[in-house]
Amino acid sequence: MHVARRPGDFIVRILFVGGEDSLPLELVGLVGDMDDSWQVQRAEDGAGATALIAEASHDVVVVAPSLPDMPVATLLGQIRTLRPETSRIAVIGGQPPARVLSLAHRFLPLPVGEAQLLEAIGSLEELRELLDNPVLRERIGQIEKLPSPPQTYLALAHALEAEDETNANDIAQLISGDPAIAAKVLQLCNSAYFSAGRTITDLRSAVTRLGMATMRDLVLASEVFAHGAGAHLDRPAMQQRALVASQLARRMLPESSAELGATAALLADIGLLLPGIRDERAPAETQPEDAPGHTEAGAYLLGLWGLPMPIIEAVAFQRTPARAGTRSFWVTGAVHVATALAAGEPVHEDYLQRTGMIDKLDGWRGHAERLLGLADVQPA
Repeated sequence: MHVARRPGDFIVRILFVGGEDSLPLELVGLVGDMDDSWQVQRAEDGAGATALIAEASHDVVVVAPSLPDMPVATLLGQIRTLRPETSRIAVIGGQPPARVLSLAHRFLPLPVGEAQLLEAIGSLEELRELLDNPVLRERIGQIEKLPSPPQTYLALAHALEAEDETNANDIAQLISGDPAIAAKVLQLCNSAYFSAGRTITDLRSAVTRLGMATMRDLVLASEVFAHGAGAHLDRPAMQQRALVASQLARRMLPESSAELGATAALLADIGLLLPGIRDERAPAETQPEDAPGHTEAGAYLLGLWGLPMPIIEAVAFQRTPARAGTRSFWVTGAVHVATALAAGEPVHEDYLQRTGMIDKLDGWRGHAERLLGLADVQPA
């Protein structure tokens, strides 16, 4: 399949680094032939890649699991220093070193599948078109250690795709593999927000009580809000607000898109976990000058992680839903309303009027007040 370049398309410069054993010539050639806007180069080793990176900017670099002349982490660090705006994809053949995990934006398993590789590059191109902000790309690329993709959540989501073959025991066993997350899930499960009055002490019972969808939200919230910059942040309050917004967004959307909305609402403020980012809810005089806003910064991070585009768009445009690609009330609209109600902020009622959803606002507001009232009650 060959895609001709369309007028106005971005040129996407892609560099493959590594040998034939992990990045076969036919695979690299396939990428080069896929789209006229994709310009492909190849370097066999780290020194060659560094020279090419120093000479010209690249949008995406795909690095093999090992290089003949230097550790992969060394090359990724050099790319971050020379071209922080470049998206860094690491191919992994086992458990990669911790330094690689902190320096790469996205990971592809060995052997690299054609569909996975094309999807990864294509989604990064979409991200660049959605958020055409070079300053944002450079600022995030310079961050010493980005939050890692939520591995337990991704494993859980993968398990739930095979729902007929997955039961509460399987999910409990998966979560128990990370004791910190297991403890947090049990803590949240027994909070007033989720508690039905009976103390839960084992993960299987927690899964049964909460259901798969809510458990997924809890795991994602536990992973996402566990790390990140900003000692000043009230993480428990952020997590609680995110869980309320997630529940609200799920309620606002049809079943076919409820999970997209719930996940996007839960991740809406993830940009606040990044250093040097402006909190768009706070007074301007208290924020770093010329810093990217937390909504676009969060959306960009989620794009680097490879989350679906409707989630990225909803996080980016949650405060200005009219900018979304769809004119109808969909994921972005639900996230806007849910995050505003969870934070006690005004909703864009003119937007709801235009999308024909204004009549539902009072019901959503009442549900938000009930959830927030329950969340404020501390367990005995």
